[in-house]
Amino acid sequence: MEYTILNNNVKMPMLGYGVYQVAPDEAERCVLDAVSIGYRSIDTAQAYANEEGVGNAIAKCGVPRGEFFLTTKVWIGNAGYEKAKESIAESLRKLQTDYVDLLLIHQPFGDYYGTYRAMEEAYREGRARAIGVSNFYPDRYIDIHHFAEIKPAVNQVETHVFQQQKRAKEYMEKYDTQIESWGPFAEGKNDYFQNPVLKEIGEGYHKSVAQTALRFLLQSGVVVIPKSTHRERMEENFDVFDFQLTEGEMRRIEALDGGKSLFFSHYEPEIVEWFMTMA
Repeated sequence: MEYTILNNNVKMPMLGYGVYQVAPDEAERCVLDAVSIGYRSIDTAQAYANEEGVGNAIAKCGVPRGEFFLTTKVWIGNAGYEKAKESIAESLRKLQTDYVDLLLIHQPFGDYYGTYRAMEEAYREGRARAIGVSNFYPDRYIDIHHFAEIKPAVNQVETHVFQQQKRAKEYMEKYDTQIESWGPFAEGKNDYFQNPVLKEIGEGYHKSVAQTALRFLLQSGVVVIPKSTHRERMEENFDVFDFQLTEGEMRRIEALDGGKSLFFSHYEPEIVEWFMTMA
């Protein structure tokens, strides 16, 4: 496993297992499979409705809690100091733990400043080892970084070979925040798994397109949390530490960047309206 050291000296695995879109009744099995393969970083969220399954798996797996890096996120509907505070306590209950290793604001909507104050309080009380944000574009990221007492340790954003977040990453590096990818495979968009550049480079190492893409992100300093409900795919995604892309190969993959989201933009009013329906 490779690791990064966050801005508060907390050690975070570069590769984890994400449970976005894992059904609540499947989460326990999937996390148990992931743990048995070797994953120790697990990423969930209030909005995924599977924190309880994650908590059950961690309680049953036999691995000490201290060996895990557990992440969850506060949803829009729980924005604001009081509601966020209550929701954090509820997440800890569902996860069957006294603390999470990383606590994030899921989306930059609602009273996220109040949410962040509740997260800072959780951090000071030891209920979160690190705090940060998710889906904060450079403008809002810089804003909250400037005014927060405890600087965001992580910003989890859409990051994959077709959206490499080059400009956003510049500001995260400038202000010492770790970039983390959601959607490292772009959910297969742009015919992702048939991309000729990724296929050609991967064949040279006897690796799949998915493994090549993950290796690229890891070498770019991006934390990744690929999701799969299939054990064989979990194993494949974990097997990315025995090869190294050359500088030339990295440049070829960098050239795939389209510089824009394949999912949504917070700058589009209709997208913001859609998020508000979920608040």
